[in-house]
Amino acid sequence: MGITHDKTVPVQTRSERPTSFAVADFAAVTGREAEWKYTPVGELQALFNDALVTAKPSVSMEPVAGIETTFIARSDARLGSVYAPEDRAAAQSYTAAEALLIKITGDDAKEAVIRLSDYGTAAAAGLIFVDVAPQAHATVVLIQEGAAELTETVEIKVGDGANLTLVAIGEWDDDAVHVSAHHAELGRDAKLKHIAVNMSGKVVRVNPSAHLTHKGGDVEMYGLYFADPGQHLEHQVWINHVAPNCRSRVNYKGALQGRGSHTVWIGDVLIGPEAVGTDSYEENRNLVLGTGPIADSVPNLEIECGDIEGAGHASATGRFDEEHLFYLMARGIDELTARRLVVHGFLNEIVQQIDNEEIAAELAERLSAELARSDAAIIAGMER
Repeated sequence: MGITHDKTVPVQTRSERPTSFAVADFAAVTGREAEWKYTPVGELQALFNDALVTAKPSVSMEPVAGIETTFIARSDARLGSVYAPEDRAAAQSYTAAEALLIKITGDDAKEAVIRLSDYGTAAAAGLIFVDVAPQAHATVVLIQEGAAELTETVEIKVGDGANLTLVAIGEWDDDAVHVSAHHAELGRDAKLKHIAVNMSGKVVRVNPSAHLTHKGGDVEMYGLYFADPGQHLEHQVWINHVAPNCRSRVNYKGALQGRGSHTVWIGDVLIGPEAVGTDSYEENRNLVLGTGPIADSVPNLEIECGDIEGAGHASATGRFDEEHLFYLMARGIDELTARRLVVHGFLNEIVQQIDNEEIAAELAERLSAELARSDAAIIAGMER
């Protein structure tokens, strides 16, 4: 599949972006492109331009009936059937020789935690295909950890009547670089809950998207991120309503602390001309801690159908609500503890979407560790 877009005409919307599996069809990335203008592209040049090794991580999972993992060749017909790359980094991911297949069958509710590690330090290309059979029902927690310089595509095919919750958690080393496109295609009356969690790594860009191409599809996308000084955490979400009577909800929340911390959220929702009865809403909220963080938040909504149930979007970035702090401190809670409680309360809405109690508890602990670093920075500032 090659790029067919007339390059003399600027791309106006997300749906018009040209696609190709050939890296050469995409021009060199300069950072002036609409899809890269918020990203520190200087940190990603190896992933854009170098010959990449194939990422084949170690896979750890307790046996679960109905959930299987294996590696398949790049020639497998499933790869590329859900998603065609929209940018140079995604095209580079398809140079991988193998892909991790996660196959889910059976209509009984099941749950698996899959840990992927040992990516190595060489610039790498990775592919994951999540194949959910019709009527299958599962929760999969996908945890990627350790060192990495990785460009990756995750294709998610949710069969008719299937129900999948996919929690993608990045537990990267401090200097890791991870660029990933998660793309889902939903069958008739299928449901997907996608949750992205990122609190580590140097540059992390995870772009989830979903095509609602069959009647009755239902997608919920949640995100949780916490950026420290020097971290860039980015999410570009795209919901493409094609078929009638589909529903989508997007809710991303993040916190930033310290100079040099940077988060980006871009939400694109397209309601096509045939998407009668669409019910859609997207929102992004950011909580800024201290001075110096930068939070970019850009919601976009395009409606081409005049007969929908509803559509809306919201974005807000702000500091602590002083009334909340005053309320807690007036009841004998010290300021640092009060700040921590407010942040936990702000982000806990997303943590609660994770049905796995053990993983939710781990995330709560990580949030506590992030806030402890914030407390230390505040105390140091008071002492100066």
